[in-house]
Amino acid sequence: MLSYQHAYHAGNLADVHKHSALAWCLTYLTRKPKPLSYMETHAGRGLYALAAAEARKTGEAAAGIEALIDRLPPDDPYRTALAEIRATHGPTAYPGSPLLAQHLLRADLDRLALAELHPQENAALRRALRAPNTHIFQQDGFELALSRTPPEPRRGLLLIDPSWEVKADYERLPRFLASVAKKWPVGVVMLWYPLLRDGPHAAMTRRLKADHAEALCHEVRFPPVRKGHRMVGSGLFVINPPWGLDAYLDDLAGRVFP
Repeated sequence: MLSYQHAYHAGNLADVHKHSALAWCLTYLTRKPKPLSYMETHAGRGLYALAAAEARKTGEAAAGIEALIDRLPPDDPYRTALAEIRATHGPTAYPGSPLLAQHLLRADLDRLALAELHPQENAALRRALRAPNTHIFQQDGFELALSRTPPEPRRGLLLIDPSWEVKADYERLPRFLASVAKKWPVGVVMLWYPLLRDGPHAAMTRRLKADHAEALCHEVRFPPVRKGHRMVGSGLFVINPPWGLDAYLDDLAGRVFP
C-alpha cells in the first residue's frame, strides 16, 4: 500500500511487541556460529526520528517505546540494541525492523534481503542500511519472499509486516504462509497483525492455527492510544518459533502490557 508511511506510527505499542520478539529471536539464532538469512516483506525506511512532526502528531511513540522502555530488563536484547543504535544515531532515533535486524546480525556471516515498494521509503532504507550483506529490492514483498525461498543459507527468519490497509491481505496471508512453509520448512516465519476493534484478524488466525498446529500465536491488548483509534492490541504468529520464545513473550506481556 503506497499511501502508508510508518513514520506516524514508529515506536508505538505494537512496535514494542513486534520488535522485542524480533530482537529476541535474532539474538537466539546468532548464538550458533552458523550463517543466517533474514528477509522482510514490508521493510519501511529502516530509521525513524521520534522528534519528527509525524511522530509528534500521533503521539504513538510517546505512549509506546518512550513510556515502556524502562519496563524491560536492562539486558533485554531489544532494549540493548535500541541503546546501541541511539548511541550512533541520536537519542530520539528509532530503528525499524530492518535496521534492528542488521544491527543484531553478523556482517561477515548473515544475509539480509529487504523489500520496500514505496519509492521514497525505499530510498530512505537504502541510505540507512548501507552494508555489503544487505540487499534492498523495490518490489512486492510477497513476491520477493516466494522467489527467494528457500534462501541460502537455509537457517533464518522471514518477517511479514504489511500495512493491513489492503483488506484482502487477511485472506491472502494464510495461503502465503502455507506456500512459504512448504518451500522453507526449517525457516522461522513471523507474521505481525493488528488487533482492531472489529476483529478482522479472527478468521485469519483461526485458519493459521488449523494449518500450523505447532506454531506460536501471541497477542497483547492495550487501550487505544487516542480517541477513535481502532487498534487495541498486537498479534504475532510464528512458525517454527525458537525454543523459549513463548516464555519470553509471556514475560514481556506481564512487564510491558499488564
